[in-house]
Amino acid sequence: MHSSKTNKKKIINDPVHGFISISWDIIFDLIEHPYFQRLRRIRQLGLTSFVYPGATHTRFQHALGATHLMNTAINVLRQKGHIITDEEAEAANIAILLHDIGHGPFSHALENTIIRGINHEELSLLFIHDLNASFGGRLDMAIEIFTGKYRKKFLHQLVASQLDMDRLDYLKRDSFFTGVIEGVIGSDRIVRMLNVLNDKLVVDIKGIYSIEKFLIARRLMYWQVYFHKGVLASEILLVNILKRAKELAQKNNLPPATPTLQYFLNNNFSISDFITGNKTILDQYARLDDNDIISSAKIWADGTDQILSRLCNNMLNRKLFRIELQKEKFPEMKINQIRNAVMKKYGISSSESEYFVINDSISNYAYSSDDERIQILYHNGELKDVTEASDMPDMSILTKTVTKNYLCYPKEIEI
Repeated sequence: MHSSKTNKKKIINDPVHGFISISWDIIFDLIEHPYFQRLRRIRQLGLTSFVYPGATHTRFQHALGATHLMNTAINVLRQKGHIITDEEAEAANIAILLHDIGHGPFSHALENTIIRGINHEELSLLFIHDLNASFGGRLDMAIEIFTGKYRKKFLHQLVASQLDMDRLDYLKRDSFFTGVIEGVIGSDRIVRMLNVLNDKLVVDIKGIYSIEKFLIARRLMYWQVYFHKGVLASEILLVNILKRAKELAQKNNLPPATPTLQYFLNNNFSISDFITGNKTILDQYARLDDNDIISSAKIWADGTDQILSRLCNNMLNRKLFRIELQKEKFPEMKINQIRNAVMKKYGISSSESEYFVINDSISNYAYSSDDERIQILYHNGELKDVTEASDMPDMSILTKTVTKNYLCYPKEIEI
């Protein structure tokens, strides 16, 4: 019979990083908690599997992978002579393990619809505070690291920065599961090139090419995966399903949904409700996952509201809208033409046509020159921003924000 202590030192076989060791009892206990287990039921990339069928991996897998990288990074920094106590190492591991615990179903779709004006980072912090109370204050230091208030600032950078363990895991993991090789990065090598100077996370000069590859891979993954036309069309469909469901729920016209989803559709919670309200709202949110959305959409597909029914059938059967992308804004005349054609075909009003004709824009940059920069450390102790240290002539292009306008509408509409 194993003691419970020995039994918590698990080894997990991860397809991306190989064997991942759980080094602390508390990490095991947090993984076992229902709040964390929920992440098994939330896909990392929402409906991206509509385009890349392999992209069915979960937030649960990603959180474990990021924790593995954090553990490796701490060991590397210790080997380079930086003092990180066991308490700090444990706290940094907890902070990265729980960094996504507030994520809603299907990634970011929920942040714009069911619970407006609340982002997953704020919810993650609420969950972490709640867990801290359950664990008798054991997460105090993890909260300080997570929020950037701990005295060793580089520990926060490992959790949230332009070169954090979150990005290093999701780029490698997402490219693995989508099969998009342009996103493959040498996360192990990057982690081994990390160093600390003046309490800031830096990269040894030997790692410059791995960092270049990382930034280019990030740019390519955004346009090839995260902002792929099919992925964008899927996300728009899902957002509009939830918007319509919310609209109907507010008028008491919504067909049944799962009790948890119904709770959020019927109410308009703000972040202050989560903070000042009783624990019910957070506990209800902790039960919300991808299955609530899919199960409810299956019911709504046969409902009487033709807009919600059409949108749900489109999603369930992968009948995605056409999406046009271009640098210039789309002419109003074209948008109105399509809108009129949709109104005529479906027999709907102008305001209802907004569920089927969507005109907006997307923006992305691979590297921000405004945030904390990625600093390269030379052998003589000199520091340079990665764009200066690189001998690639076009590295500065990665700092430019690329914006594309899109127009999304049903494929059956011809103009």
